[in-house]
Amino acid sequence: MPQRNPIIVGLLLVVALAAATSAQAADGQPDPGKVDIWLLVRNSLFGNRPIADDAGEVVSLRAPARAQDASTVPIAISTRMEQTPERYVSKVYLIIDQNPSPVAAVFSFTPDSGRADIETRVRVEDYTWMRAVAELNDGRLFMSTRYVKAAGGCSAPYGTAPDFDAFKPRLKLRLDASVAAGEPTLAQLMIQHPNSSGLAKDQMTQLYIPAYYVRTINVTYADKLVMSAQVDFSISENPNFRFYFLPHEAGELKATVVDTKDREIEGTVQVEMGASKQ
Repeated sequence: MPQRNPIIVGLLLVVALAAATSAQAADGQPDPGKVDIWLLVRNSLFGNRPIADDAGEVVSLRAPARAQDASTVPIAISTRMEQTPERYVSKVYLIIDQNPSPVAAVFSFTPDSGRADIETRVRVEDYTWMRAVAELNDGRLFMSTRYVKAAGGCSAPYGTAPDFDAFKPRLKLRLDASVAAGEPTLAQLMIQHPNSSGLAKDQMTQLYIPAYYVRTINVTYADKLVMSAQVDFSISENPNFRFYFLPHEAGELKATVVDTKDREIEGTVQVEMGASKQ
């Protein structure tokens, strides 16, 4: 049986209970602090710890107000502080309130990340508040929110069901900027993977296509962790992530990805100081 992200499993029951009582907003925007699902998710992840709604002082979430394609919604999370050993963003939680599995991803960062920024593409199942919660190494929490109008992204139909047993996932790493020692460098991780939600139907058989998605990501540079993530099917098909790392000398940027069939794939790129984007 495929292994689920433990954070997500614990919240699926929570969401099922909240769905019956949470008011849906078809045209307006509900109060982001009073959405029932969010209150339950908040309690599960953070307990009664205070979360500062900082309006971009520490973290900023960008997403379209109305998505053109609910199965591929671009989002960007930016942090406004330098990653130093004394003070840095250690985690960023991406939460999509009205998705079947609301915790889309938990990204972990270190001082070697350079910047705790991430860009990716997500599925959105219904009109929803989207949240980026940044956790500092001292435990403080900051949140940025965005209301997104989109629907059907997690259950968008396939033509016919892919053969997941025969499928071979692949990944590629590339540099998106020139490399300078001691300067945060932008990189991109591209994963060829269906990231099936388990909620879409085969249009020929009308049977649900099994869930099959990427669940963990680890990226290192010169054997030091720069970014890791626990992700779920809220991430779009063929997951794509842009992130930073902090090079001090030539070395190897390496990504290791594991999916729900326990298939492990790796990719590397050799980085030289002064190298341009690839």
